[in-house]
Amino acid sequence: MRSVSYLGLGGVLAVAMVAASSAVGASAETFVNAPQPRVTAPATGKTEIAIFAGGCFWGVEGVFDHVKGVVSATSGYAGGTTGSPSYEQVSTGTTGHAEAVRVVFDPAKVSYAELLRIYFSVVADPTTLNAQGPDHGTQYRTALFPQSTGQERVARAYLQQLTAAHTFARPIVTRIEHTSRFYPAEGYHQNFMAKNPTYPYIVINDAPKVDALRRMMPKLYRS
Repeated sequence: MRSVSYLGLGGVLAVAMVAASSAVGASAETFVNAPQPRVTAPATGKTEIAIFAGGCFWGVEGVFDHVKGVVSATSGYAGGTTGSPSYEQVSTGTTGHAEAVRVVFDPAKVSYAELLRIYFSVVADPTTLNAQGPDHGTQYRTALFPQSTGQERVARAYLQQLTAAHTFARPIVTRIEHTSRFYPAEGYHQNFMAKNPTYPYIVINDAPKVDALRRMMPKLYRS
């Protein structure tokens, strides 16, 4: 788990790892080259929004920032009941929110189905309930938040496809949730991986995901 604080001089961010030893123990990432989705949605000709929760939003955002066709990726909170939640509130696990990322993408360049394949291949382990790597709690659950009926159709079909193909050794626990409300996280969380590439949590838990995207899906990767 992560605790976030500020150093007073110049507003410099300092992030202390509460359980560094457990993070090191969870550093061995395993990635699954998920199959191409059989069901896709036609491109609309306009940018679309997708929302994904997959553990710490630093890594989720960091991966999608490297996907061709993604216009922007924003860290934030989704799926809860508290309005305009803070990081401290969400971190208690009592607001119902998950750390999530809002992805604005050009469906003519990358489809929602392809984003799902990236998500299940390198972003998150969909078989761990309310936990990703060293982080535990409902705020770290894996969840998809479809923003249209088309996205929901594609998401449900892909979950069924992955289950039928036994892509993962354990049952998938990723939920499909419904909300259009997304609350951007505090500024110091945005682009955290890009701004802090040598931070231990990033090196151990998140950089391997970006490297896996580059190796496994080079046509979708951008530097």
